Parts: sequence; structure tokens; C-alpha cells
Amino acid sequence: MSDPIRTFRHFRDVPKNLWRWMNFSPAEIACRGTGQLKLHPEALDKLQALRDRLGKPLIVRSAYRSPEHNRAVGGAKASKHMNGTAFDIAMANHDPVAFEAAAREVGFLGFGHYPRSGFMHIDLGPARSWGDNFPIRAVPFATEMPPAREALAQSRTLRGTGAAGVATIGAAGVEVAQEVLAEAQGAILPLVPYLDTLRWLFIALALGGITVAVWARLDDWKKGPR
Repeated sequence: MSDPIRTFRHFRDVPKNLWRWMNFSPAEIACRGTGQLKLHPEALDKLQALRDRLGKPLIVRSAYRSPEHNRAVGGAKASKHMNGTAFDIAMANHDPVAFEAAAREVGFLGFGHYPRSGFMHIDLGPARSWGDNFPIRAVPFATEMPPAREALAQSRTLRGTGAAGVATIGAAGVEVAQEVLAEAQGAILPLVPYLDTLRWLFIALALGGITVAVWARLDDWKKGPR
């Protein structure tokens, strides 16, 4: 009998005894816009199997999306992200050809290629493929570190009802900036301890990241986000 699919109002509500995917955290898999999380064990098992097979960190750009966040980012009406069965993975530290081959081996069936935005979409199916192929290249191994979103979730500035507006803007901005500069997380994380005094500067920088992201991803959106 397969494990049940569960939905949580926020990733911090996920009981520790339910989370068995050692290389990922609920914060990485949760909706970037709302913090909600649909826990789909089969999909996460395959994601962990892919991580184990590749032996390299997987930088998750997008995983679960709530329906409202999916609409906000222009996702497909029937996006697999809303089912918790799709992941957008940065190719900064992967050879896209080897990555896709490994993903197929562990059971992923749907593949979307976004070379200009630097990520590949993978999902549980049905089997299909879209987008332009990535150029063949060799890439260095990237050091694994906690995602900026997870670290920021523990910041006093981005917690509590009194800072809800700041939390929404700040977290969203960080995630978009992470999508554009995923390999530069090391430059973001050291700022976390200082967010309580530099929050407005950080938010301004994050909004700048949003502007860059919108410009960079227009071409991919025209092809139809999945």
C-alpha cells in the first residue's frame, strides 16, 4: 500500500516523523508563494533516488505550487506542480544530458527544457517532452548548502504575524533571485543574520532580482510554462 498524499497549510507543519527524504527539506518542496506543501511520497521518493544516483546536490527552483501561486506565475492550468509531482531543477551543477538520462532511469516521464532560464522540469508523467535542448557541456561539482528559503524561514524578520507583509515580499524575492542566480546561494546566505537591520535593503535587492527574472524568462513563458 502506497503512502497517502497529504497537504499542509505550511511547510513548518510537516511532522518530522513523516519526512524521510534526507537531502531535501519541506521548505525546498513547499509552494514559493504561500508556504503550503502537498507531500507526495512517490514523487519525493523518485527525487531522492535521482539525487542518490547523480551523487550531486539538486537545486530545486520550484516544486509544489498552490493553485493561486500557479496562476500568479503563469503556470499551465493543469500544471503537475499543483499535484506535487513536478520539480524544476537548476542545471548549474549538472550535465543536462546525463541529468535527463538519470531522471528517466528513476521513473520520471515528463521533461521540459528551459536552457535560457537554466533549469529542467521533471514530473511523473504522462510521458512527454518540450522546449529546446541544452547544449552539451561538462560542469563542476557544486557544494551543497541549505537553500536560502530554508535559512530565511528561521530569520526573526521573516517570522511572526507582525511581519507578514515583509515575509511575503522577502521570501518571494529570494526565491526568484535564487532561480536567476542559483549557483550564487553562498552570497545570499551570509546576509541572513543581518536581515533584522538590513531588511529593506534586502527587499530592494530581491525586487531587482524579480525584474531580472521576468526579463530572462519571457522567452520560456511564451513557450508555455508547465
